[in-house]
Amino acid sequence: MRRISSIFLSGPDLWFPDAEALAERKRALCAAAGYVGVTPFDGVLVETEPSEAMAREIYADNIARLKGCDAVIANLTPWRGPNCDPGTAFEMGYASALKKPVFAYMNVSDEDDADLRGRVEMHQGLSVLPDGKLRDDQGCEIEDFGLPENLMLWAEARRLLVVVTPDPMSDLTGLELVLDAVRLYDED
Repeated sequence: MRRISSIFLSGPDLWFPDAEALAERKRALCAAAGYVGVTPFDGVLVETEPSEAMAREIYADNIARLKGCDAVIANLTPWRGPNCDPGTAFEMGYASALKKPVFAYMNVSDEDDADLRGRVEMHQGLSVLPDGKLRDDQGCEIEDFGLPENLMLWAEARRLLVVVTPDPMSDLTGLELVLDAVRLYDED
């Protein structure tokens, strides 16, 4: 009996220019792999105007859909800065608290962007103190474990795959590779 049949697809994708078409492509890849892909576009909202009420409705809808899925695949592609979308990080943590397996991928346009330290340096500057610690332009220590993302997100993901692509916003190679990892996990 399968342990995973539905997968919550988390990421900043809903803000992308071609968001609905991208969500449909992601659902199709999940279906081809034998899973139901659940996206933010799968809900129906009562609220029609952006407001606090709409924000709470979206939150409740996303949490309900996440709870109803068997696993999460998170798109950790850097979003509006050196790190992933904060909503995606929250959804990964929430899924982890629910004991759901989390898988992740990250698209970057250059191999140098695969390292969190390098992205922080590019966005915020970097200096090395005499004790060897790294600091950003505000004097805050920079996490440097040689990982592609924050250690808590990296450690939670059963697999976190980094894909170098000229099209980080719409390349789905990472999703395809992670779906293979989900299948292998599911067969164990």
